[in-house]
Amino acid sequence: MQDVKAESSWRPVALKVARGIRRRVLEHTISNNGGYLSQACSSAEILATLYTRVMNLGPSEAPLVPPPFPGVPALNNPHSFTGAGYNGPKGPQWDRFFFSPVHYALVLYSLLIEVGRLGEDGLGQFNKDGSTVELIGAEHSPGHEVTAGSLAQCISQAGGVALARRIRREPGKVWVFLSDGEFQEGQTWEAINALRYHGLDNVGIYVDANGQQCDGKMEEVGLIEPLSERLRAFGAVVREVPGHDLDALANAGLEPWTGGPLVVVARTNPCNGLDLLDERAPKLHYVRFKSTEETDRYRKALDELKKGGE
Repeated sequence: MQDVKAESSWRPVALKVARGIRRRVLEHTISNNGGYLSQACSSAEILATLYTRVMNLGPSEAPLVPPPFPGVPALNNPHSFTGAGYNGPKGPQWDRFFFSPVHYALVLYSLLIEVGRLGEDGLGQFNKDGSTVELIGAEHSPGHEVTAGSLAQCISQAGGVALARRIRREPGKVWVFLSDGEFQEGQTWEAINALRYHGLDNVGIYVDANGQQCDGKMEEVGLIEPLSERLRAFGAVVREVPGHDLDALANAGLEPWTGGPLVVVARTNPCNGLDLLDERAPKLHYVRFKSTEETDRYRKALDELKKGGE
């Protein structure tokens, strides 16, 4: 397998992955007349950089074709599993990845396909009865280690794992991907406070700060700004970067930090790479096309995305 993390090769790979994420999510949204499209536009470079440069993940241990739902974990259910295997083994030297905004699941599945951890037809089971490729990702879904539940719960779960890894003296880091809307939840701030209290500098958090949530603009729903200053007040090490700049994203996670969690606030555009989407602003959370004419316009945009990747 190509060493995509090598200094000379990771950027073009990450760029290709980011383009592939947008293309696959747009294609799926058109085919199914619905999808979390703005989330793909805003987060593509963040996730591509995490997987191709920042995180130290082992090879996937999961099948390319996702297995069916085995039932929830229980003492009498030995067949249950999580989707963590797509991120490699849990050995002490490897990093662990926690995916918090589970409505971004389609984005994560597309990413896993792009980096070869999920098969090309992995989205064929998307949102079907009995499938693990769920619309809202759960612990058994590809790439998910836990069921994040309500937004903001995942960071606490990741913090518990990070504390256990610290006690066991495991060198691997714990990475978390968050949406900025989760800072409207009190549990997020409690988790940041706890991470700092325990000095867990084995935790790195990337935030897709796209300024949007389900009801529109963040600033019109609940105030979280100035986000970086608030996070610093809670004791986090904060690095704010342009969220579509591959080098800035990578450097923010690769430069060492100490004393508490790292939070990379990545300022992103929810319409990046798909200007047509801006016509729907500020309601961007979920796209369902309103007419055949609109669908055709997005098909043309998809053709342009495909050409850009050639």
